[in-house]
Amino acid sequence: MRKEWAKFKGFSAKNLPKEEPLAPGHRACQGCGEVLALRLALKALGLNVIAVSATGCMEIISSPFPYTSWRVPWLHVAFENAAAVASGVEAALKALKRKGRFPKNRRVDVVAFAGDGGTADIGLQALSGALERGHDFVYICLDNEAYMNTGVQRSSCTPYGAMTTTSPPGARSFGQMTWKKNVPAIAAAHNIPYVATATPAYFLDLMNKVKKAALVDGPAYVHIYSPCPTGWGTKGEDSITLAKLAVETRIFPLYEVIDGKYYLTRKVTKPKPVEEYLKRQRRFRHLTEAQIREIQERVDAEYERLLKLAECL
Repeated sequence: MRKEWAKFKGFSAKNLPKEEPLAPGHRACQGCGEVLALRLALKALGLNVIAVSATGCMEIISSPFPYTSWRVPWLHVAFENAAAVASGVEAALKALKRKGRFPKNRRVDVVAFAGDGGTADIGLQALSGALERGHDFVYICLDNEAYMNTGVQRSSCTPYGAMTTTSPPGARSFGQMTWKKNVPAIAAAHNIPYVATATPAYFLDLMNKVKKAALVDGPAYVHIYSPCPTGWGTKGEDSITLAKLAVETRIFPLYEVIDGKYYLTRKVTKPKPVEEYLKRQRRFRHLTEAQIREIQERVDAEYERLLKLAECL
């Protein structure tokens, strides 16, 4: 483990932070898993943080003029440049400390938030550059698996077979025709100190990973699975159930990559069939039994590959 975590004892149900950097009263949809993930991440980070937020659902629902839900310094930026702006903020803080215009010992965490479109598609170049340069910041991808705020268009994180407005099933299509892009693996390929996956279904795991990401010296990336009832055609009250099923079916494994080494943080020894996860969502209702078997085989193969990576310690 890294030396920066020596004094961090971890969050538990008995010692959760009382601060709420994200105020209630925002305009998120009922049952939104993304805003819950955002709230938990900010609770873990605390008030000494500067947040950079790309255009997306969380920007729209949290900042209808003249109101804001952000109780910490917050910058809204374009879809593609959250990582670039966050790296600029981090560099500016270093310069101010060097010139004696900001207390050297005062810790301020810089965090960038973006959706899967702003991360895996439009913002991937800026993210790669910031990770490669080694800026000391946290990048959090809130992945709801499509461009939800603009009308549920597919992204490269949309899962195979899913229906969106730009991947509709029909005579010549079965929905999304490509497999979900593995952005955590891309982040890990930059040899950064810390990469993790998380979900609001396991909230303590999520908060501890975000805090560890903030404490580490250098860039850190956290990919958070974020159910979207509106875009997925699910019941709002099912968001946490779905988030848990994604882990239990091995569709979304929970793991960390610390200094290049993989650690499974929740090993699933008796997985549920992926059909249990798929059948609860309208975006998958057109899939045939053969297509569901294909998804099951892919999920099994990907999990076995992850297990081998974790065993190579």
